[in-house]
Order: sequence, then C-alpha cells, then structure tokens
Amino acid sequence: MSGNANAHYLPSGLPIPVAEPDGLSAPYWDGLRQGRLMVQHCTHCRTWQFGPEWICHRCHAFDPAWIDIEPRGRIYSWERVWHPSHAALKSHGPYIAVLVELPHAGGIRMVGNLLGDPRQPVAIGAEVEGAFEHHPESNPPYSLLQWQLRSERNAP
Repeated sequence: MSGNANAHYLPSGLPIPVAEPDGLSAPYWDGLRQGRLMVQHCTHCRTWQFGPEWICHRCHAFDPAWIDIEPRGRIYSWERVWHPSHAALKSHGPYIAVLVELPHAGGIRMVGNLLGDPRQPVAIGAEVEGAFEHHPESNPPYSLLQWQLRSERNAP
C-alpha cells in the first residue's frame, strides 16, 4: 500500500467526513484512520456490498460483517472535474474523480479522487491502489482513501 501520511491532497475548509449518528459507517471511517479499507460482506450469502447498510442487499440478513480488504482495483469510470463542487475547491481544479471496481471484493465500486497530475491520461481498466490521507490535526481526526495509478514497479 502506498501513501504518504503527511501529504494532504485536498485543501482545508471542506466538511469533515464523519459516520452517521447511528454509527452505520463507523467501521469504514475507523478503518481508514488505521490505514485499512473495510467493506461489508454477508456471512450468510457471501455478498460484498458498499455503501454500508444494516442488511445484506441480496439475502436481507441483518448486520453484514466488516472485512479488511486490499485497497486495489481498476478504474471502472472517471471524470475530469473542472468546476468546483465546494468553495474550498475553487482554486484546486481540475481534479479527477474515479469509480474504482474492486474485483477481489465481488466487484463493488467506490468513488474517490485520483492522485497525480489532474491532466494526466486516464484509461478505463487501469489498475489503481489506495493511498490513505490522514488528518490527525482535525477535530475530529479523520482519514480519506485516495487512489493512485499503480506503476509497473508496484505491480506484482
């Protein structure tokens, strides 16, 4: 896994991501703070799912388990964003939003930012790996999962 714990990709001033008051996504956010990617997996029918839910999307069993998975996947879709979605991003564009498919976790997909040059070429199917961006100075502290292209030297 790559990532520089001291590097901040996103500017300050954005809302701090926190779990819902009912705690549904708390294992996901807690995992990120520990440098781990946690997703739900049903112990009854073995279905993977993301975003978090209290029940399995497939068999409707309650309380799917949270499993630590490797933050690696492939770009399923992407968009180069030129217009800021928040005032704090006004001078921080363009940026690349990616939809990453995780084949080893049932093909679930997650949205995130692609690190690097915002004008870099991007290809559907390109392999990416997670980079954890930690913000221990925030109140409350939080971490984000960013994505970066896997270089050939990092490939297995």
